[in-house]
Amino acid sequence: MSRHADPPRVSDASPVPEPTFAERARTLVDQGRTGTLATLSRKHPGHPFGSIMPYALDAEGRPLLLISSMAVHTQNLGADPRASLFVTQPGSAGEPLAAGRVTLMGEARPLSAEQRVAARTTYLARHESAAYWAEFEDFAFWRLEVADVYFVGGFAAMGWVEAEEYRRARPDPLADVAPGILEHMNRDHADALVAYAQFFAGAQAEEATMDAVDRLGFKLRLRQGQRRWSVRIPFPREVTSAGESRAVLIEMLRRARGGTSPPLRPA
Repeated sequence: MSRHADPPRVSDASPVPEPTFAERARTLVDQGRTGTLATLSRKHPGHPFGSIMPYALDAEGRPLLLISSMAVHTQNLGADPRASLFVTQPGSAGEPLAAGRVTLMGEARPLSAEQRVAARTTYLARHESAAYWAEFEDFAFWRLEVADVYFVGGFAAMGWVEAEEYRRARPDPLADVAPGILEHMNRDHADALVAYAQFFAGAQAEEATMDAVDRLGFKLRLRQGQRRWSVRIPFPREVTSAGESRAVLIEMLRRARGGTSPPLRPA
């Protein structure tokens, strides 16, 4: 397995633990709804053919696709099952190269009648409107059997993830509530973020914005004059819910302010 600028694993003795690339990739794909499916063109042999593709994930993180036999990508897969699905970080804005993205590579195969029952339930839970055309005779459920994964977490954070490591990983427990945590902290507690940066990262900053949060910690984007940079700050313990994150952030703020800080207001 080849990696470049890989974050430390949780098990490493590191002052700033961070989820592995496998966990971050699995979380990103789990949060997404639509990706770009690349198949090998029949009309132009050797050329990739890209299609917008809604998907859902099974329990092992394999993309489930509902595709028509009349579609070019389906015909391409019938001739050569090799494909990849490219997924970008949901809701990412600003500099696109700073956002996370994942490429899942493997072979796409139609599911058996027995497999289609579970796939249909999983897919329609993610894409309710697809129930209309799921009954059409020319539509069928396919699954991308993931053979390799490439993850990019932004600048200087990228590398290959083994398929088995990806399958074993689980989405971050804070993924669904992270947008709310970020919005609340940036809107109501800008002063607390500056205090976190100074006490826990030794960073003097005029402004601090919480840019990301996960079960192990959070990232702050800092500004001091014209200088802009980022720091990651670990939680003192793993958190798995919005309530736990609030309790830990209050605890950390009291520590940063010598135990005299007022509590954070509820989101």
